[in-house]
Amino acid sequence: MGQRLQGIEEFVAAVEAGSFALAAQRLHVTRSAVAKSIARLEARLNTRLFLRTTRSQSLTEEGHGYYERCRRVLAELDAAQALTDAARSTATGVVRISMPAMLGRLKVGPLLLALARRHPQLSLELAFNDRRVDLAEEGLDLAIRSGELLDSANLIARPLGVQWMALCAAPAYLAERGHPGTIGEMQSAQGTHEAVLYARDGQVSAWRFHDAQGRLVDVMLPSRLRCDSAEVLLEAAIGGMGLARLPSWLAADALAAGTLVRVFEEPKPFGFELNVIRSRSRYLPFKTRVVIDWLAEHLPPLLQVAP
Repeated sequence: MGQRLQGIEEFVAAVEAGSFALAAQRLHVTRSAVAKSIARLEARLNTRLFLRTTRSQSLTEEGHGYYERCRRVLAELDAAQALTDAARSTATGVVRISMPAMLGRLKVGPLLLALARRHPQLSLELAFNDRRVDLAEEGLDLAIRSGELLDSANLIARPLGVQWMALCAAPAYLAERGHPGTIGEMQSAQGTHEAVLYARDGQVSAWRFHDAQGRLVDVMLPSRLRCDSAEVLLEAAIGGMGLARLPSWLAADALAAGTLVRVFEEPKPFGFELNVIRSRSRYLPFKTRVVIDWLAEHLPPLLQVAP
């Protein structure tokens, strides 16, 4: 039985990932290992499953039929594993998760360390970066994302709360440049004020606010500093380099210390939804469910800073 299953996981992964290289990343093996496993599978079946050229691969007619049956077999095996996991009620194995850098270091990382102490057989691989990662390509089980989920058709998301945004500045900056009291005053004084802006992959997004009627208003100010580090933006704002639009939880300590102040009270708070996402799959492993449930229970209260 064991020999009959050899190569099936690699074959299904290659079909679903679209290439041997991406399948190898998903399975955390080399491309050569995937290719050899599939070649041995084809030899054992005495049939070709893929039509391969230097630039592409596609399934043969036999490959299509074999894939559908293999997918069902793996689904049954996954379901059996899920039942075993649930009966054991022990989180065992590796969970790989990506998260925004600053949020990860200050909020999510400590939560997951606490979880790992509760589950000695659980291993965690944590990636701290602000890139919009591809779960399948990078072999990740989970990712935490802020804002709109543009590729949600291929994802399952669990809400983790809202990152409420605060408009902040150093008291010295406002004393020198003037202190706008409303969104309109800030917009009409664009020659006076400048901003420190978050930029990712060269893209800068306008600041978003709700006006008194609840409508979304976009504001863009001139800027001498644009970067993809929220930590650097926080320090730049404290240093008087400009107005900053920061997550309330991140600005909380500086606001309490008085090194930053809120520029004005917003008519209605604006925030970005935070979600933990996973790829649509045949089943949710117990180890992954434990991580998701832990984050959903413990992270939202850490974000509940008055916006």
